[in-house]
Amino acid sequence: MNCPFCDLIAGGVATCHGSVAVIPDAFPVTEGHTMITPVRHVADIFELTGREVADVHRLLRDLREQLRRGDSAIEGFNIGVNCGTSAGQTVPHAHVHLIPRRPGDTPHPEGGVRGVIPGRMRWEAVADAAAE
Repeated sequence: MNCPFCDLIAGGVATCHGSVAVIPDAFPVTEGHTMITPVRHVADIFELTGREVADVHRLLRDLREQLRRGDSAIEGFNIGVNCGTSAGQTVPHAHVHLIPRRPGDTPHPEGGVRGVIPGRMRWEAVADAAAE
């Protein structure tokens, strides 16, 4: 199996924390965009063990604090997971995106992760369409 995340982990590029590792995103959405992935190769987060889930959650909190200490402009975060190619997963190794958000990084941040479907990010537009 040829998995780029497994290669990064085996090559020491990823920083391991218990059962999970931190990988900087190769195509970051914002500065500081990071991925947390299990060291063990599994396809998506639904296959994680209880320990892996706990390690992911702990590391999300730790990275959030580390990023906030290093950049006072960060006011929020998006946490994203793509499971399966229909959901946009391009690397078949489970991973969680931690994306720092700053004021003005997008003109309309309302709706956040709803933006995965064009035209559905702003809930007002969805509600207006449903009312028609």
